[in-house]
Amino acid sequence: MKILKLLNKKFHFVLVYLFLGLNCLAEDQPADIWNINKEVLLDNSVKKEVKPKKKDQSGKNIQIGIYNMQSQKKKKAIQQDQTLNTKEIKIIGLYDPSDYDLDINMWSNSDGDQLKNIFSKLEKLDLSTDAQEIMNISILTNAYSPQKNISNKEFLRFKSNLLIKNSDLDLIENYLIKNQTINSHKELTKYFLDEHLSVGNIDKACGLFKKNLEPINDDYISKYNIYCLIKNNKIEEAQLIYDLKKELGFKDEYFEKKIKFLFNYTSKTDESISEKSIFDFYLAHHTNPNFLFEPNENTKKIIWKYLSSANLLNSLKEIETSDLKKISLIEKAVNNKSYPEQDLLNLYKRFQFNINQLLNAESYHNSLTNIEGRALIYQKILLESEIEKRLKLLKILKDSFKKDNLNDAFDFELKKFLVEVDPSDIPDYLTSFYYTNIRIEQNEKKKIKFNNDILHQSKLINYFNGDYSDSKIEKDINNYLKKIKKNKKYFFSKRDQILIESLKSDGIKIDKKYDDLYESDLSEIPTDIQVMVNNDEKGATMLRIVEIIGQDKLERIDDDTISFIINTLNQLDIDIIRNKILLKVLPLKV
Repeated sequence: MKILKLLNKKFHFVLVYLFLGLNCLAEDQPADIWNINKEVLLDNSVKKEVKPKKKDQSGKNIQIGIYNMQSQKKKKAIQQDQTLNTKEIKIIGLYDPSDYDLDINMWSNSDGDQLKNIFSKLEKLDLSTDAQEIMNISILTNAYSPQKNISNKEFLRFKSNLLIKNSDLDLIENYLIKNQTINSHKELTKYFLDEHLSVGNIDKACGLFKKNLEPINDDYISKYNIYCLIKNNKIEEAQLIYDLKKELGFKDEYFEKKIKFLFNYTSKTDESISEKSIFDFYLAHHTNPNFLFEPNENTKKIIWKYLSSANLLNSLKEIETSDLKKISLIEKAVNNKSYPEQDLLNLYKRFQFNINQLLNAESYHNSLTNIEGRALIYQKILLESEIEKRLKLLKILKDSFKKDNLNDAFDFELKKFLVEVDPSDIPDYLTSFYYTNIRIEQNEKKKIKFNNDILHQSKLINYFNGDYSDSKIEKDINNYLKKIKKNKKYFFSKRDQILIESLKSDGIKIDKKYDDLYESDLSEIPTDIQVMVNNDEKGATMLRIVEIIGQDKLERIDDDTISFIINTLNQLDIDIIRNKILLKVLPLKV
């Protein structure tokens, strides 16, 4: 047999290959995801990054060294070997617990049933950037897995699901390679490979295998690997892996036909097309120079995506406006972001309507098909100059898309219309529509403007970026409170109180004579979170905070909610994350 000859000829090579895996692992440094947008938090002039000191019960200073976000930290994954029933416990993550004031046992006291409930809720939420960043820190910090009512496999699967939902491919790659977990995170690995392939980035997909040390035990991932080896002209390695898999019982008739062509076993290409997976579809395209494919309503979203990236979609200029079935497919493709929205709108402009239909579009569009109605309304929008009428038409068009489950088909272009509208010109009954759909992100590079007339906007907030010694902050805060006490008109806000209580939590001494400046009315922490805090469940507590933030930006969350979030973090001494939140919500930014 051919395999036996190959093994006899390259016996040493096979043993070395199987022992070492595939290729040498490049030492990657994990990304500090909250350092990416650090300018959101700090003025460019701020250079010092030494964490405020805390004090022990004796009053002595304890230098902890936090918030040094730009220094080179030890980023190697913690791998602590511990024998329990002769099994090795592997800690999987990206960040050292000390990077964010967490610890290796942050999940140890948690009940799996409660965690499953939280994870399930998070999977259904469209998290804001702020919530996503905190969640990533929580699930990617090196720590022991929970042991009660949840298996390690289940815990890892929830992590994978959240990473997939976030779709940060660079973060996923870092996580898979740093921990060498391609086999234990099969679905996450498949997602990474398929997503890169769907946008035509096969080199990025193949790059994963160059950094992998483990022999691959999943057939689908292994097929990718074999193809990548062929693509990189490592034919003998690809042949060996393929033959070995065949000896072990691997069967995939479709793949074998395609791979034999790539191995040059045959010059005749197999023209069959499989939509079972994006990789199968890619092989059909890559092995057939005369490849032709017409998508239909059953075509998967990821294949539409590949067709778009590979320029395999028909030009919309070739589509007749009478072919409503094909236009319906185009609308779905636009909804999936396979076609630009503007292309669809240009197609709508080609529809022919009489003057009466255009003048009475609001009432007439209901008598047409949904597609024709949308085309009519869009043309009317282009003709309308009055703000209120245009907004009303935009809402009709958006609602029409929603009715056909095409919520994302008119999103970007709608926003372009809305940004041209002065908010003061919007009638009350359309304000909700306007603010729901415009969704303009705040400028993340806004700088802090200090206002020393207001405590929580004063230069004292520099304490939370490490720009204060203990002695100086104690002196300055007490002097500031002295001035406030003399100013009978000063209103002590909830945010002022949040600042004061955070300082107290860090051991900063504030004279008791200033206690009467405000009532200690910190927002009550939800019962379940307080129980977690009391039980030192840092991981679960962080996830609950993520759930509470949800889709909101931190700057838009009400003061009471911010208050109990900060109170929670103070109790757990998670100061690094607390400081980051405070520097987002307290300062005035311009």
